[in-house]
Amino acid sequence: MNAIRYLSWLLRAVLFLLLLLFALKNTEVVPLRFFFAEPWQLPLVLLLLIFFAFGAVMGVLACTSRMMRERRDILALRKEVRRLSDANVPGPSASEPPPAMGG
Repeated sequence: MNAIRYLSWLLRAVLFLLLLLFALKNTEVVPLRFFFAEPWQLPLVLLLLIFFAFGAVMGVLACTSRMMRERRDILALRKEVRRLSDANVPGPSASEPPPAMGG
């Protein structure tokens, strides 16, 4: 298990070094023009980082409604399981064979 942990840290270090070298090689200032505004002058790597973060936030926001719906469904199912277990509803026992299909 320790080998996986070391491999994980090695991959993180390699990824960090690659991103650091990418950032060091892309420091030139580029203009960013919106419709009628003055162009902004930003380093290319900063501009890429801003748009990457914006895309990540938009992706999380796109998934939020589904995650909330799934959490609500899970809570409803847990309540149903708790209600059935409190009512002591007899279910099939482990020693009984399942009912025959198409019989």
